[in-house]
Amino acid sequence: MHRSGSSSVTVSPSYGNGTTSASSTTSSLSSSSTTTPSVPACTDYWLANIDHQGLAPYAPAGYKVFRNVKDYGAVGDGVADDTAAINLAISDGGRCAPGTCGSTTTTPAIVYFPPGTYLVTSAVIDYYYTQLVGNPACLPVIKASSSFSDRWVLDGDQYQPSGSLGWGSTNVFWRQIRNLVIDMTAAPASLLVAGIHWPTGQATSLQNIVFKMSTATGNLHQGLFIEEGSGGFVTDLVFYGGAQGLNVGNQQFTMRNLTFFNSATAINQLWNWGWTYKGISINNCGVGLDISSVNGNQLSVGGVVMIDSDINDTPVGVRFGNSAATGPPASNNIILENVRVSNVGVAIQGPGATTVLAGSSGATTISAWGRGNSYTPTGPTPIQGFINANLRPAGLVSGADFYERSKPQYENVPVSQFVSIRAAGALGNGVADDTAAINAALASAAAAGKIVFFDFGVYVVTGTIFIPAGSKIVGESYPVILSQGAYFADMAAPKPVVQVGLPGQSGQVEWSDTVVSTRGAQAGAILIQWNLASPTPSGMWDVHTRVGGFAGSNLQVSQCPKTPQTVITSANLNTNCIAAFMSMHVTVSASGLYMENCWLWVADHDIEDPALTQITIYAGRGLLVESGAGDIWLYGTAVEHHVLYEYQFYGTQNIVMGQIQTETAYYQPNPDATIPFPADAAFHDPVMAPGSSGWGLRVVDSSDLLVYGVGLYSFFSNNNVTCSNQGNGEACQARTFGVENSAVSVYNLNTVGTTQMITVDGTDVAVYSDNLDGFVDSIALFRS
Repeated sequence: MHRSGSSSVTVSPSYGNGTTSASSTTSSLSSSSTTTPSVPACTDYWLANIDHQGLAPYAPAGYKVFRNVKDYGAVGDGVADDTAAINLAISDGGRCAPGTCGSTTTTPAIVYFPPGTYLVTSAVIDYYYTQLVGNPACLPVIKASSSFSDRWVLDGDQYQPSGSLGWGSTNVFWRQIRNLVIDMTAAPASLLVAGIHWPTGQATSLQNIVFKMSTATGNLHQGLFIEEGSGGFVTDLVFYGGAQGLNVGNQQFTMRNLTFFNSATAINQLWNWGWTYKGISINNCGVGLDISSVNGNQLSVGGVVMIDSDINDTPVGVRFGNSAATGPPASNNIILENVRVSNVGVAIQGPGATTVLAGSSGATTISAWGRGNSYTPTGPTPIQGFINANLRPAGLVSGADFYERSKPQYENVPVSQFVSIRAAGALGNGVADDTAAINAALASAAAAGKIVFFDFGVYVVTGTIFIPAGSKIVGESYPVILSQGAYFADMAAPKPVVQVGLPGQSGQVEWSDTVVSTRGAQAGAILIQWNLASPTPSGMWDVHTRVGGFAGSNLQVSQCPKTPQTVITSANLNTNCIAAFMSMHVTVSASGLYMENCWLWVADHDIEDPALTQITIYAGRGLLVESGAGDIWLYGTAVEHHVLYEYQFYGTQNIVMGQIQTETAYYQPNPDATIPFPADAAFHDPVMAPGSSGWGLRVVDSSDLLVYGVGLYSFFSNNNVTCSNQGNGEACQARTFGVENSAVSVYNLNTVGTTQMITVDGTDVAVYSDNLDGFVDSIALFRS
């Protein structure tokens, strides 16, 4: 739970009946692909044709995980009204509907759209824990009819008669929409309509979607609308026309590989704390990026980072609104790096339409430009102008841009090249021990060059699951690998639940759409241990760790209630709720790891409880990276609610991060970060002082760490939220970001509830009161 509050796209101008994909091409550093015969993509997409054996063990008997909209009566001919059929495919089986269910993990679903044009006359209503998926090689079209009158075509969180969203936006997790065309061109140009309504939290994504809107002068169409939440990740979207391509506000987001054509405003930022844009291509729009939104005389947008992007044939590139007459004082932070402009009249426009940075009739590159407060490492020093660009390590880039790679969907691989984990003998029923069956299947598939399909299930394991080099793994709606038993229970002898390669091994792994979790007391569990060195980068996409708070975890409100009225000590701490040693460890020998949209979460509340009641779960450490060689990419990652730290980088180098986000454990400092995990020198743990709370971000003996957006949040003290209320002195914890003997560059740092924003070699260098930005405190640039 959270406090409320040139592009590489391959584009075709026509998508009739879904004949062209909008997914991104891969940067030239990218991976190998499975070598198999090509197949007719429109009829032979493997996901449509594989046997679907997904088992949801906590759902009613007979529950279907995979559903095809045509099995529910959708026609897809562009003539028949398919609205009711699509909504039935989504809702069938007593699922978690907006307004009637707070959240749940028990009823997951993939709703598949075969190629075709699906006419809708009213909104398609999304449900919790749902993936809406089309054929990536032959995009299906969802077309709003000429009589369409709803506010959204796809509604990701339906407003209720009370005026409230169906789910609290910051608690909407584990869902996706991908491989679709949203066509609004038949709807009236005067209709205020958006293609997708997406107020959402972590572990959610939009990928490979085309938005087709009116190009009439003064039209009111919008592509993507977000008004709330704590996201989030979006990639590979294309927008044609509209008043706004994006009209968005959220605590934070990472958005990558977005292309805009002929929008009045490509991106209108409603509000945020932090936001990272990478690989944006804006073409023939009126305004590229507008962050000047105000509420009264208060600016609503905290900060934005834009890198590796292009703005072409657009009168105004970036517009901001901060001035002496507006507040908060640290709002509207901007960092641009490696932004190419061509035929842009005003590159950066300030209040009153003043020209802050002139554009160019020809092509030019903004190497780096910033505004806001800077610390290098002391400050604050206000900046508005050109700055020194980060020096980018050669291993992190493809050409001038940072390497990127979208989640592989294997659209050209025939179904014969996939191995079902359930067909290989694993049961996934939440009871049977599936360790041996999973390990045998992974070893066999890697040796044969096949892709492992993890049918949805809850796969109990009592020993380490080993992923060998050469593996490719795809989950069905986030299957769960669930550790259990004595093997993972010893804090003094931690062991990996999932181990990727052995120390010293090299090769490549591709892993997507999976959750790794623990059941009960697992004080020695390292959920993911990554050892593999990958000269061609390995990848994790939509792979999450989830500790406690869900059905089958034995770590819910009845077992692990919060205890703010009791002083917790080593003597009375509930050891049954010590649920993990560490969420993820990237070891010394590992390198070449690409992580995108990965959330390492220790539950702060019970997902299955209708009231979303807070709980107390102890997990020692979040993400530890100590790769000697580095070359690691973290795009859209978040780590939350661990004891000692969320992110720690030790003795590493050459790492790029895009909008990382953390939350301190809600129960701290009761108990404080000294218990229940003593500092372990083998893992370079910080030695915590009595009364302290865990670090959000700690960097030790490291170099060339480039952070493009970070939010470090401490909302609670002993489960009491008043310490983070605006004006209360940011008193939830003393410090959250520590740098020791390291070279770090950070753009757009935002903190909540923390008195000292940055601590360098033991000295506090940035106090919150110098960087007030409404609810958050913001720094545009920090370098050590």
